[in-house]
Amino acid sequence: MESVVVAGVGMTDFGRFPGRTPASMVQEAARAALADAGVAPKEVEGAFCGTVFGGPGAGQRALKDLGLVGLPIVNVENACASSSTAVFEGVAWVRAGLAEVVLCVGVESMSGIAGALGPDEADLFGSMGVVWPAVYGLKARRHMTEYGTTPEQLALVAVKNRRHAAQNPKAQFQKLVTVEEVLASRPVCDPLTLLQCCPPSDGASAIVLMSEAQARRLGANGRPTVRIAGSAMRSGVFADQAQMGESITALTARQAYERAGVGPADVDTCEMHDAFTVGEILHYEALGFCKPGEGGRYVETGKSAIGGGGVAVNPGGGLLSRGHPLGATGGAQLAELTWQLRGEAGGRQVEGARVALAHTMGGTVYELESNVCAVHVLTV
Repeated sequence: MESVVVAGVGMTDFGRFPGRTPASMVQEAARAALADAGVAPKEVEGAFCGTVFGGPGAGQRALKDLGLVGLPIVNVENACASSSTAVFEGVAWVRAGLAEVVLCVGVESMSGIAGALGPDEADLFGSMGVVWPAVYGLKARRHMTEYGTTPEQLALVAVKNRRHAAQNPKAQFQKLVTVEEVLASRPVCDPLTLLQCCPPSDGASAIVLMSEAQARRLGANGRPTVRIAGSAMRSGVFADQAQMGESITALTARQAYERAGVGPADVDTCEMHDAFTVGEILHYEALGFCKPGEGGRYVETGKSAIGGGGVAVNPGGGLLSRGHPLGATGGAQLAELTWQLRGEAGGRQVEGARVALAHTMGGTVYELESNVCAVHVLTV
């Protein structure tokens, strides 16, 4: 695939901001991304807005006050991968020659939503309590039974991600926690406790994409050029079918790796969908960072930590600690990885990072493994 340049990135702080509107958060993130790219609003030729609860016309509502009117604006809802999907579409537009400069934003305000997201009306299992915390609790128990994964290994995911987030001023949670504190936090769905579940959050993210030709016209700015070398997106198969074969993450990642011309061994750092601690362990395996069943040991031996000798996973804190404003998460992952590849991540910098992977998934359509999985491979 022809690479597309990530010319600029921006994001708000993530947290609980009940007084802020989604539009104001998008504008903050978009201004930062445009300034980072050295691009004026009038140079943007198309925009995509990813959001789950933003409502009709979310992109138009948010971007009009930046002067972004009279151009194609596409609103994207694709569960937790809404802004990842917005970027997937933006990349396709640039590659197709439909635009040379595209702005992709993501936003969510979760302050008015209490607790876990409920099931839809057709979800028989969900109506009996098998919502996402329960699903991942069952996944954790299965992994523990089959491979000997321990509660302490699960807790170490939260400890590691909080340690990374402590170096990220935009993260929702920056206070260090211990394994003992994680395990002693309020039970949610055995064996998962409160500190092993991502929080609802408010925030926005923004990415400016452009063609190689446009990037050359703008000229060098003294920093490494980050490119999206390969992208893939898939919808979920039936859950029973997924249990008999490869997961949506493994299938999507394989396609992204092939398109980028790299493999798991080439990845230096990764932002992945750690909505629950066991999810991160499962994704280590599905993305090819370790063999099936070895995810618990991967985090226990420090491999997934910055400087741990493996793939540095969730250097920005992940969903568990940076926060999870659904529509903004995918864009925030790409912003973090862009800073990593440029060497601009400060105290959480992954030294020598040259290949990065962003992975987002989510959704609760009854009988499907997941609504969607999106994977982007970034390189310098």
